[in-house]
Amino acid sequence: QVQLVESGGGLVQPGGSLRLSCAASGSMFSVYAMGWYRQAPGKQRELVATFSRSGIINYANSVKDRFTISRDNAKKMVYLQMISLKPEDTAVYYCRQFGMGSDSWGQGTQVTVSS
Repeated sequence: QVQLVESGGGLVQPGGSLRLSCAASGSMFSVYAMGWYRQAPGKQRELVATFSRSGIINYANSVKDRFTISRDNAKKMVYLQMISLKPEDTAVYYCRQFGMGSDSWGQGTQVTVSS
């Protein structure tokens, strides 16, 4: 069973930036799709960005042009660079590894955007 560990969350002022990281254990990292999702209080978990094994990237409309997902297959890492953060970006951010009949989630990291 793969383990996913997120880091990099915290408190940031509106307009600020954060970079989230997700470290994956296990083998064959490159064959899986990776994604970032978030869940705000009282809301359903939603997709933020995904990065397929073939390099296809998708973003939620709400984060396009502000967030960038990337992955380093050699290091088994996936990142989410977030700029121009807004209060509505406040949520717990989760890393997901999926595909090939597998689906794993990290424990999440809190991102709070507030002045």
